[in-house]
Amino acid sequence: MSECQPSRHSRASSSTAAPPTSNPSIQDLPTTYRPPTTGIISKLPSSWIPYAELIRLDKPAGTYYLFFPCMFSTLLAAPLEMPMATPLEVVSTIALFFTGALIMRGAGCTINDLWDRNLDPHVERTRLRPIARKAISVENAIVYLGAQLLAGLTLLLQFPLPCLYYGVPSLLLVATYPLAKRVTHYPQFVLGLTFSWGAIMGFPALGIDLLSNPSALAAAAALYSSCVAWTLVYDMIYAYMDIKDDAKAGIKSIAQAHEHNAKAALSAFSAVQIGLLATAGYFAGAGPIFFVGSCGGAALTLATMIRRVNLKDVRDCWWWFKNGALLTGGVISFGLFGDYLHRRMREESRSTMRVVLA
Repeated sequence: MSECQPSRHSRASSSTAAPPTSNPSIQDLPTTYRPPTTGIISKLPSSWIPYAELIRLDKPAGTYYLFFPCMFSTLLAAPLEMPMATPLEVVSTIALFFTGALIMRGAGCTINDLWDRNLDPHVERTRLRPIARKAISVENAIVYLGAQLLAGLTLLLQFPLPCLYYGVPSLLLVATYPLAKRVTHYPQFVLGLTFSWGAIMGFPALGIDLLSNPSALAAAAALYSSCVAWTLVYDMIYAYMDIKDDAKAGIKSIAQAHEHNAKAALSAFSAVQIGLLATAGYFAGAGPIFFVGSCGGAALTLATMIRRVNLKDVRDCWWWFKNGALLTGGVISFGLFGDYLHRRMREESRSTMRVVLA
């Protein structure tokens, strides 16, 4: 799936940016490994570079896709807490989630590359990954994974205790996702179940008990399902980068299943995503700012991406995958944040009026 998200599979543009117009192929990729000379990884000691590459430190799009559902659920849950969550509580919770996404995305990449250590050497784009090229031994990768999981658990313990009960089961999905592409053409659905888990976590993080609050539970379930549908969209585009090599290596993907009706499938998945997002907002009592900003904005960015992406161009698929995280995730977040601020100001105004009248 994604650059990890945790897998090998997994761009809407701003007003000033545009996708590349060239039509490079997979043969443009290097045939021999060369240490990075630019970017954050190039600044690290040489012995650290393979481990930074293993967690895709230089490719943050996967972290964003893991983080956005966490931010969505935090912003959607914030107005439901009584008294309503303060901006400081919301921002601090979101910051913890971003740190957790960074750690767990890296752990997911390590797990994926361990599972795929015998497959990655046969796929042009992945054959120079650290484990595939034997820059990191399997034993060292397992130790590294243990350290990542311990760091993730330590961070999870910074949240309210119920988050531990909700969070731990997601590790099973993280560990089993790489197996899905061996048995089904829809491993992206399993990836969606994994990467969307944060759409649930924001509620207990702000002290909302889902089991005793039917409206919050319905909102969380709809948001989670919406994020699963979103995963199908962006990871299908990502899967097109490897569609030929995957077929040769016996790896299944949603791109193969919908090779002849790709844009129709992408449009259907996007429609489901927007419908479920609107359903989540309905159960959470969201207002017009959410429905126009989040739902309308997401519909616009997704439609632009689906219309413009060239699925036969590796770099174009990568461009839209990478930038789609920021555009679609960004507009949904801004709409949710605007709705939260509006509802908080309205609640504060009512509280002030009650004090005056008393």
